[in-house]
Amino acid sequence: MAVSLHPARPKTPDELLAYVEQLEQRVQAAERRRRALLHIMSDLNESNKRLGDQRKAMLHILGDYEADRFRLTGQTERLDNSRRALIHILQDAHESNLRLERSRKAMIHIMNDLRETTDEIGLRERELREKQDQLIQVGKLATLGELTTGIAHELNNPLNNIGLFIGNAIDQIDLGVADEDELCNSLLKATEQVHKATEIISHLRTFGRAAAASFERIDVDDVLERALSLMQEQLRLRLITVVLDLDPRPAIIEGNAIQLEQVFINLMTNARDALAEAEHKEIKVVSRCEGGRIAIVFADTGTGIPDELRSRIFDPFFTTKEVGAGTGLGLSIAYGIVRDHHGTISLASASAGGAAFRIELPLASVDGPTGVVAA
Repeated sequence: MAVSLHPARPKTPDELLAYVEQLEQRVQAAERRRRALLHIMSDLNESNKRLGDQRKAMLHILGDYEADRFRLTGQTERLDNSRRALIHILQDAHESNLRLERSRKAMIHIMNDLRETTDEIGLRERELREKQDQLIQVGKLATLGELTTGIAHELNNPLNNIGLFIGNAIDQIDLGVADEDELCNSLLKATEQVHKATEIISHLRTFGRAAAASFERIDVDDVLERALSLMQEQLRLRLITVVLDLDPRPAIIEGNAIQLEQVFINLMTNARDALAEAEHKEIKVVSRCEGGRIAIVFADTGTGIPDELRSRIFDPFFTTKEVGAGTGLGLSIAYGIVRDHHGTISLASASAGGAAFRIELPLASVDGPTGVVAA
């Protein structure tokens, strides 16, 4: 049976109103369906766009995946190559460890040999130091032997003065004309001369004594004065003038006073002998402090040293003096002492035509250590 899509046409007003209301309801329902369809179409369009974007993203992902797959394949090959190389490296490392073990054993043997050699060298160095100390002591005794005449004269003066002062006091007492003040004055003067002789003898005993080569802070000017006190009588008897031109600033060094005094005496003794035939007899001693060092120059007005002998003057047992007149140890010992003081000694030509020996020594720091034993 067929169904009519359109209801029967209204015949009465009520039916007409009902019919209109029914039509409005249908229109509203159609409008709602149309709007729903529009929303569905819009959502479908957006879904299609998202699907397109997702498809493009998937294509990119697939492309990246393919590229990553190729890179991974390359990395796998490189990893395999690295694995093979690591195997070779480990094999080489194993061989190197074996060689290192053999080298370690060889090093142990070398160290043992080196320790034995070092001990032997230390023994030899101690023996050499002992020989050097003995040589320095022999040099000091030889120097004292050369200074005997001058020292005897220097001691003779205070002894004569003591005899005169005491003899004068005895004469006054014997004659009964003694004055207490004059007697006291004569005895005081005699006592002063005794002190002077005692100082000379004490200086000789200190200089000639064999002692450890300990280093301490010393004044170079004081050492020069003590050296001159031993030499002055010999120089005076030979009519030799000594000119001092010393730096007014303090010249403090780390050193051994007795050893440096021996160096200065040796240089002045050589200058004394060089002036034996000179017309003008003068020894000039100049000192200057600069650049953290002190330079001391001993210059004479003698004939100088020939050029062909300059390279040998510091050699042991080399001397230009006649047989029996010198040992040839003075300058050699002086060279060793100056070297032990971390200094230098060299020969130059003096302005007056003679020889000039220049010694350079490092000045001590303001707060430097004292009592350091020489190496």
